[in-house]
Amino acid sequence: MKVDKLEIKVFNDRMNLGIEAAKDCGKIIRELLKENENINVIFGAAPSQNEFIASLVSNKLIHWDRINAFHMDEYVGLTPDSPQRLAHYLEERLVSKVQFKSVNYINGSADDIQAECDKYSKLLMDFPVDIVCMGIGENGHIAFNDPHVALFDDGKLVKVIEPDEKCRKQQVNDGSFKNINEVPNKAITLTIPALMAAKYIFCMVPDKRKAEAVFNAINGDITEECPASILRTHDNAKLYTDINSASLLINK
Repeated sequence: MKVDKLEIKVFNDRMNLGIEAAKDCGKIIRELLKENENINVIFGAAPSQNEFIASLVSNKLIHWDRINAFHMDEYVGLTPDSPQRLAHYLEERLVSKVQFKSVNYINGSADDIQAECDKYSKLLMDFPVDIVCMGIGENGHIAFNDPHVALFDDGKLVKVIEPDEKCRKQQVNDGSFKNINEVPNKAITLTIPALMAAKYIFCMVPDKRKAEAVFNAINGDITEECPASILRTHDNAKLYTDINSASLLINK
C-alpha cells in the first residue's frame, strides 16, 4: 500500500521482511554507485535490523569499499568496551563483515559531548547522506528522536537528548539491558532533518510491540507526537513490516 508518499510492504515474517528490504536497498546502492564514485549510508543499530543487515552484508554485488558508513545514535556515558554501545552492534553485525571506505562512529564517551555533536554534524555536511536504514521505536521514535524531543524543523543535525521512559523500557524489552536503571539517561542522536535529508530511506519494523507505533505512523496525523509519521512526506521512503507489527493495520 501507499499512504501519502510512503510505500508500505507487509511480510509474513521478519526473515522475509529483512531479505526483501535488503534486496531493495542493495539495488539502490548499486544504482547510486553507477552515478557516484562513493556514497554515504547511515545505519540504525537495533534488533529490528538484524535480518536486514545479515541479508545486506551477504550481497556480493555491492562495492562496500566505495561506501562511507555512518551511525545514527549512541548512548552517552557507556565505557568504550560496553557491549550495549550501539557502535558495538554495528561493529559486530556489519562493519566486521564487509570492508567500507570509511566507518564513522559517534563517540558517546567523549570528554566533550557537545563538541562530539558538532564534529559529527560537520561530517554529515561534508558527506551528504544518500541512504538511511532505520527502524521505528515503540513510542514512534526514529533514531532517538522521542516525541518529547522530536522537532521536524530542528535547527541541529546532531544533538544530546534524554530518552523517555517508554524508549528506555524498550531497550530492556529488546534484551540490551537487564533493567531500566541500567539504561543511560542521555544519548546522542541525529535529528529528524538530518535523517530526512537522505535521498532514500529504508525503514524496517518487525515485532508486535511496534504495532501501535506503525499504526499511528501510517494512520495518524503527521505530528511530532509520532515522529515516524514524518516518513510519509519523504519522496523515496519505504516501510517494511511483518504481520505482527502491522497487526493493527490488518485488523482495521
